[in-house]
Order: sequence, then C-alpha cells, then structure tokens
Amino acid sequence: MLASSVVAGGLVGLAISFRNLPDVRVLRNYIPSETSYIYDINGTLLDSMHDEANREVVALNEVSPDLKRAVLAIEDSFFYSHQGINPSGIGRAFVANLQAGSTVQGGSTITMQLVKNLFLTPETSISRKIVEAVLAMRIEQVFEKNEVLQLYLNQVYWGHNTYGVETAAKSYFNKSAKDLTLAESAMMAGIIQAPEDYSPFVDYQIAKQRQAVVLARMQKLQWITPEAAAAARAQPLQLGQITSFGESQAPYVTDAVIKELTEQFGEDAVLKGGMRVQTTIDLNLQRIAEDTVRRSYNTTFGGGAYADEIALVAIDPRTHFVKAMVGGVDYSKSQFNRAIQSRRQPGSAFKPFVYYAAFASGRYTPSSTIADTPVSYPDGYETYSPRNYDGSFRGSMPLRTALEQSRNVPAIKLGQSVGINRIIEICRALGIESPIDPVISLPLGAVDLTPMEMAGAYATFANYGWHSKPTVIVQVTDSHGRVILDNTPKPQLVLDPWASAALTNVLQGVIAQGTGTAAQIGRPAAGKTGTTDSQRDVWFVGYVPQLATAVWVGNDDYRPLGRGAT
Repeated sequence: MLASSVVAGGLVGLAISFRNLPDVRVLRNYIPSETSYIYDINGTLLDSMHDEANREVVALNEVSPDLKRAVLAIEDSFFYSHQGINPSGIGRAFVANLQAGSTVQGGSTITMQLVKNLFLTPETSISRKIVEAVLAMRIEQVFEKNEVLQLYLNQVYWGHNTYGVETAAKSYFNKSAKDLTLAESAMMAGIIQAPEDYSPFVDYQIAKQRQAVVLARMQKLQWITPEAAAAARAQPLQLGQITSFGESQAPYVTDAVIKELTEQFGEDAVLKGGMRVQTTIDLNLQRIAEDTVRRSYNTTFGGGAYADEIALVAIDPRTHFVKAMVGGVDYSKSQFNRAIQSRRQPGSAFKPFVYYAAFASGRYTPSSTIADTPVSYPDGYETYSPRNYDGSFRGSMPLRTALEQSRNVPAIKLGQSVGINRIIEICRALGIESPIDPVISLPLGAVDLTPMEMAGAYATFANYGWHSKPTVIVQVTDSHGRVILDNTPKPQLVLDPWASAALTNVLQGVIAQGTGTAAQIGRPAAGKTGTTDSQRDVWFVGYVPQLATAVWVGNDDYRPLGRGAT
C-alpha cells in the first residue's frame, strides 16, 4: 500500500512537472550569447568581449561536412532517424550503468543534450531524464533536424571557456569550422564528451586516442573509408592556442571602446551581442606610441625620478579618427586611462587658442606687435600681475615671437583684448567639453583638460578649421553584418581657415626656432610646449597635416616634477 502511494505520488509530481515544462517554441527567437570582437582600422584583432560564453554563431552550411559527420558518429549516429530520443541507446546506457554501478553512459541524443544545455540543470535524476526526453520530443515536433543540429553545434561547450563550433575551431586549429579537415574534425568531435580532459591543449596523446575512437566509429558506420581513416590518423595537426582568456593587444584602447559601446548600447549587448567593432586605431602606430612612451619613461624621465605617468593621443586631422592612444606607462600596474579620463592643466599649450582668437578677430596678424611689459589687473579683492617664465620682460615684439618664445604677459594681454568668453566659445567649437572658468589667467592654461581634448582641438587647427568629433570607433556591425553604428566623419567648418593657417604658420616657428626645437622632424611641423608654474604638468601638442599628437607627463598625485622639467 505504501509503495503504491509513493508511485502514485511520483506520477502526480511528474504530471505537474510536464505541465510546467518550458515552451520549446521560444527557441524560434533564441539568440545565443555571442562574443563581440574589436579590430584595428586594418582588420587586425585587438580583443574579444564576452560574458561566461565565448561564442561565435555560424549557419549549419558554414560547418565542415566532416565535422558534422564526426559529431553525429560519436554523439548520436541515429540522429536523422529518431524523434528526439533513441530507445535502444537509452537501453544500452541503462545496462552499462547498471553493470558499472554508476553513470558511465548517458544515452542522450543530440536533441536531449540541447535540451539539457538550454533548459535544465546538470543533475542526473530519473525524473530529470524523463523531462529531458519529453522536451526533446517536443523540440523535434517543432524544429527540423538541421535546425536542431545547428542549434546544438553553436551551443555545445568545447572546453577552455569556448562555446560553439566556430569559436572552438578557431581556438584549436586557428581556422573556421568550414575549413576543418577530417583529422581535425574527428579530434574536435572527440573532445565534446569531456572537454577539459580530452583537450589537446591539456593532453595531446589522449586527444589523439579520442580522435582514433571517432574515426573508428565513422568507419564502422561506413561514413568514411578505411583509407580515409588511416590518412586522418596519420595527418600532422597544427594546433592553435587558447583564445578565450587572451589579453588585449591595446588595452587602453579597448577599454575606451568598451566604455563608449556600453554607454550607447548597454552591457548585455556588448558582452553577448556578437558585435564586430572596427576601431580607428592603427596597430602599427599604436605600437610606436607605446614603445615611445615606455622608452621615454625609462630614459628621459629617469624611470619615475621626475614623473610616474605619461599619456599620449594621436589623431588624424582629416577624419578626427584616433590613430593611437596610450593611457599610461604600464596597463598591468594602472588601468586608469589618463588619455581620456585625466584632466590636467595644459599650461602654455593652451595659448594657441588665445592666438587663434586674436587672428580670427581681424585685428591681429602674426606680424602685429604686442608689449611684453608689466601689467596688473583687478582680480576680486586682489590684483593679478602676470609674470613670464624667466621673470623678465622684453618690451614690444611681434605676436609670432611672443608665441614662439611662449611669453606669458602677451598672452594675458591678448586674452583681455579678444575677451575670455570668446576664447571659451572657441574651445567649445573645438569640441572641448571640460568645465572652463572665465578667469583672467585662462590664457596661461588655468583649466583642466584631457589629452584627447587637446589632440582633437589641435587636429582642427591642422585641418584649417574643419572639425569632426574625435572617436575611436569607425563602425559597428552585428554578427549578421548589419551596421548598427556608423561614425563616418561629418566635418564642419568651425574656425576661420585663414586664422587657422596663420596660427599653424606661427606654431611651425615654435618648432623651428622657439620652445619646441626638440620636436624638429626634418619637415615643417607645428606645435606648442606647455608647462605649469608648479611644474606638475608638462605637455607637448604638435601636428603635421596627417597627424596631431598630444603628450602629457606628470604624477597622478600632482607632485611637482622638479625644477627644469620642461
């Protein structure tokens, strides 16, 4: 009586479970979590982004026929003849498990495995097995066999945080799933049962043994000839490498890309949406920038004796595409991206904004004279008396000379002449978004700006006043190639071309015979040095028609760099 009650209760519970089973039709709209990829401007992979599943989805016709046959041979050779469950397979597994006293065979069809991966927990109870079988039969009533196989191949786990056939093929053999040979296909199929144990990255000999098992099964099924099996066993295999835990080739860049995408599309879309992101970065230039920063840190700045950090941004003036970005000396020690996140005073590197305002006003040319003489201005309850870097005054001089020698007093006088608010307007037109206070000392760089803002503004000078918003992303597509973000430049003329050309001509003089002679490169180049009075920040921003680059040097804790560190 007690036994019958238990059986009856179990049947009632099972019936309730069946009634509460998920609707398999939701798979019609199922989109597997898919890895997103970040590339440089030339298509070189920089990084990949994914949550728990590193996956790239492909259609069934993009999978090698050898791999499809290999998987079916070892996992479910009756796949195309059963209706979701294979009673004889379950029977063989039951006998084997009974004899072994433990679970040594699963007896699951590919459809049942798909159900387990998508809908169920990994437990191995009898009731769960029954639910698995019921759902498998329901799936096969709704989906065609090829649809089920495609879902399975894109869903299955292949080890090393690699999901799906395409990602696994690229990891194990550095090629797409459609290009796998019979030998490679058999090895990959053999991995499925215990990916971390049978992986050739873990134990190549065990992986070869599993490959032989799969080839033998394919031969027994007469899906391949004995000669083909022997050739596959003898074929040398060139393994790839574990890709799902790789490091970014340009971590400061990819961090900036991920931040921008996350703000626009959300974290889930970035980590699971299979985006293909083409960045503006040229990896060759990026390498040069990183090497230059590292070398300068170790030599010029004494490996930290003067400064603990350097940041660099290089922008193409013609497109305002960021070609290189270095956010710090060593990403492994500090992930803070000073190129876009750190606002520091630009010092005299701000003066070109003032001189441009003067030239654009129509009242000044590079040859106009200005007095480098003592002056004082009321500033609240006090008087502000600007001083030059060397403490001297040199009398009347052309604006060209004043900027070449980076004289402070002429810059302050020009600022008062053209108006501080006008200078701020120009900064806004150049894409500078950081807060700017209308203080008298603004022409000397009394404002906190990022290297990205400085490089972007100077790039507009280099392009004769044509400005686009600086970006690190050219285009983003989804995994099907549909464009979801297009940053094709839309340049606007925001500055007076004549005034921009006049400024460029003067800034060429800064490098030819002014404070920036160390930046001479053997052809005309424009630029400006910048050092704050407190010696906390040192800048150089320079450009040629094809590239504008801003470099900042300093300490994160605002310690002075030391006297003379210009």
